[in-house]
Amino acid sequence: MGEPKWLNAEEMRAWQALLSGWALLDRQIEQHLKEDAGLSHAQYEILVRLAAAPHGKIRMTELADSLVNSKSGLTYQVDRLEKAGLVRRESCDTDVRGITATLTKAGRHKLDDAAPAHVTLVRELLIDVLTPTQLSALADGLSAVAHRIQTTDPRQRRR
Repeated sequence: MGEPKWLNAEEMRAWQALLSGWALLDRQIEQHLKEDAGLSHAQYEILVRLAAAPHGKIRMTELADSLVNSKSGLTYQVDRLEKAGLVRRESCDTDVRGITATLTKAGRHKLDDAAPAHVTLVRELLIDVLTPTQLSALADGLSAVAHRIQTTDPRQRRR
């Protein structure tokens, strides 16, 4: 491995803006969800994915992939949601080894209660701050980053 291609000033500005922007945004969302709904940001996102799934049910492995979360991290969050009565784990209908997470009525109610304030905050802190061109560039750019990471062998990235 040779000398790295160091970031120029504009590249460093973009990198630092991403880090600080995301950290501040995530902190505000996390704090708001805790205070408003008693949920972590990760738990809220789990409820969102389950609510959007057919019959409010997703295999745990698919849920972990959709959240870009580790299986152990997802298990921890689902444990907490299950203890709160918001999610139920069940055996998978099509694979005896598989487990599904299912949104309960209480979970759907919790999400319905939390969603309006959450989306208002996301709009206030992110969506309404950006112009349509900036918003489109952000979505396109971060989608390209996610695609690269999800489709490239990690051993190939460092070369």
